[in-house]
Amino acid sequence: MDKFVAMVGTNAKTSTNRTLLQYMKRHFADQAELQLMEITDLPLFNKPENSPIPPQVVTMATAIDDADGVIIATPEYDHSAPAALMNALEWLSHRVHPFVDKPVMIVGASYGSLGSSRAQAHLRQILDSPELRARIMPSSEYLLGHSLQAFDDKGNLTDAKDAKKLDGLFKDFLTFVKFSGELNNATGLNKKEAKDFDWSTLE
Repeated sequence: MDKFVAMVGTNAKTSTNRTLLQYMKRHFADQAELQLMEITDLPLFNKPENSPIPPQVVTMATAIDDADGVIIATPEYDHSAPAALMNALEWLSHRVHPFVDKPVMIVGASYGSLGSSRAQAHLRQILDSPELRARIMPSSEYLLGHSLQAFDDKGNLTDAKDAKKLDGLFKDFLTFVKFSGELNNATGLNKKEAKDFDWSTLE
């Protein structure tokens, strides 16, 4: 059975994106094991060249390295992914590079009707950066709008259409992860290039 890290893309104590990942963990328990990952309590990234990486970042990087794939749930703040999520990804692309060639599925929930569509587009750009180089599942937006009304008191999706779409995308992700496992001939080189990448050397 595949093991996935399910990253809660916010440091908010209450979030429908966390609720969405908790639902996925329960709902897909017979298909994959999901480990929720919080990004709270990380220090602000400031590229500390000569200081140790925070222990929680090392723990996060190890969990992602060991996982078959990552699912990230992002809210949308000011037409973008949250600063807390970008901060976490900055740490996870500094001297550790667990996202290189790692299959990633992006989902998102928002209080409005757009379901974090702009934030998901922004997150794709970030994950495709030279220091991260994640392998993002294409054509796979899951946009859960009006998320405050989307779950019942047990944390289950109330709309059958929303649930059915998520079922289909999750099955696609399982297939994507399987095929991604065969696309590993350049992973070692990709990791080295991510580690050695330096924007200051670019002309």
